[in-house]
Amino acid sequence: MSDAERGTYTESEVIMSTVRVVTPFVLTFGLFVTFHGADSPGGGFQGGALVGTVALMLAFAFGIDATRRWLGRRVVTVAASLGVVAFAAVGLGGVALGGSFLDYTAYKALPLKKPVKLGIEAVEIAGIGLIVGGVIAGLFFLTAAGPDADVDAGAGAGPATGDDTGAGGRGGDAE
Repeated sequence: MSDAERGTYTESEVIMSTVRVVTPFVLTFGLFVTFHGADSPGGGFQGGALVGTVALMLAFAFGIDATRRWLGRRVVTVAASLGVVAFAAVGLGGVALGGSFLDYTAYKALPLKKPVKLGIEAVEIAGIGLIVGGVIAGLFFLTAAGPDADVDAGAGAGPATGDDTGAGGRGGDAE
């Protein structure tokens, strides 16, 4: 069922125009907060939350289904998954260098300038930032789909719609 069929989406030129103008600034500020989190207030969680909020703003302005089709389930899943992989890689890197999990001082064995700071920033930026942004966008789309949505592509619980989105025609990847 589309936004128009549900009656939940009303096109507003004011909201659409505002989101078009504000979105690049919110995205840039989210990246700024993420990248400068080790030296100033902010970090991966706060920056990831701002970046994830961009998907919500787009959905409010242009419709949830249109945003879900444009962004795709794969992008959200890959972002969160890459964050977990980066977090684990930095954590296990400390173990491989003779320390414990997420022991940044173990990175002093590498010929890097400020290895402890680089380890912390790698976890904040690549790990936590991607996880939080992906989870916020993913949870929004799952919540917006409603309790009756067929979100499990392999379950076959929903009616056949003739598409290959795996979500009963409500989103998926735009391919």
